[in-house]
Amino acid sequence: MQLTDAQRVDWLRLIRTEGVGPRTFRGLINRYGGAAAALDALPELTAARGRRVLPPTRGQAEAEIAAAVRIGARLVALGEAEYPKPLQATDTAPPLLAIRGEASVLRRPAVAIVGSRNASAAGLAFTERLARGLGEAGLVVVSGLARGIDARAHRAALATGTVAVLAGGQDRIYPPSHAALVEEILAAGGALVAEMPMGWEPRGRDFPRRNRIISGLSLGSVVVEAARRSGSLITARFALEQGREVFAVPGSPLDPRAEGTNDLIRQGATLVAEPDHVLLVLAPLVAEESGEAGIAVERPDFGDEPIFWDEIDLDGIALPVPAEGLAETAPASGLAEAGDDRARLIAFLSPTPIGADELARASGLSVRVVQTALLELELDGRIERHGSGSVSLIA
Repeated sequence: MQLTDAQRVDWLRLIRTEGVGPRTFRGLINRYGGAAAALDALPELTAARGRRVLPPTRGQAEAEIAAAVRIGARLVALGEAEYPKPLQATDTAPPLLAIRGEASVLRRPAVAIVGSRNASAAGLAFTERLARGLGEAGLVVVSGLARGIDARAHRAALATGTVAVLAGGQDRIYPPSHAALVEEILAAGGALVAEMPMGWEPRGRDFPRRNRIISGLSLGSVVVEAARRSGSLITARFALEQGREVFAVPGSPLDPRAEGTNDLIRQGATLVAEPDHVLLVLAPLVAEESGEAGIAVERPDFGDEPIFWDEIDLDGIALPVPAEGLAETAPASGLAEAGDDRARLIAFLSPTPIGADELARASGLSVRVVQTALLELELDGRIERHGSGSVSLIA
């Protein structure tokens, strides 16, 4: 399937209409036979339900497409050749996906790596090892461009392929401090994808919506660090609902950042302590996707699906916004901005031993400052020293 320019404008107008999400979009196309007819019927149809809804004008849709083109993005429709096949197979796949960068990376088998924004130095170090190992084995690493685990996963996979899923529009990078990382991803042959309109500033509830795309693009999702109310657990939930694999990295029971991942393992997620633990599970799926038949994904046929207007206010996704999700607009650590080196360092320490060099890298402090702060923390009885110069936080 390939949309004409006029059809693409109609699709964009329909999906940008207030209250029309992926499932409602599909229902309208099914009922009226196309986006143009659905747009014509929409005002009267919604008025009959006590709420008259008007779609964006053709000029507004054309302006959004032009804005996307100016920054090198393009709107790809569900069913077109460039649309990622694994995402296409999900129930709530966006009808239109804004793609910037190298589209071919979206045709390769992928794995998601997600986790805490306020990650420990040990979690960051393991994320780098994991992403690099999976990338060298041929998998594209997908993540959400957030601070902490996401950013480290993207950086570790630059050479082998990475995809960042945005919560806002293609021209609204969040956090803004990751604009340079975005340029690195694009320069290395990676890609950025977004569901939301150009100019859209991400809000708390947009991050769970983003997470379904992260899991939908991937054969499986690995959660490295996550508290019990972490948004990363929503990615794991979506992966399960989409029939994808779920992996979790175990952590110390004394570290709140490991409570969510340890719970996932207890509930049946595959424990991951090295890249091979992921590769062993995904190998049959990767082989299937790489074979002549490819991955088993149905093309969208917009069959006889009824439309339910009492669900018009959401994309068929009823999700609470986790406390951590609402904190997306907050700094990675309130303590980190206070200028207190000790407090900054504590944010990266955990009961898992980690070396001073990795602490310096994770915290952005010099090795000399780290060593001084560690000495003070040791005198205060806050840390324990181990062999090879590693330290851990005393709970």
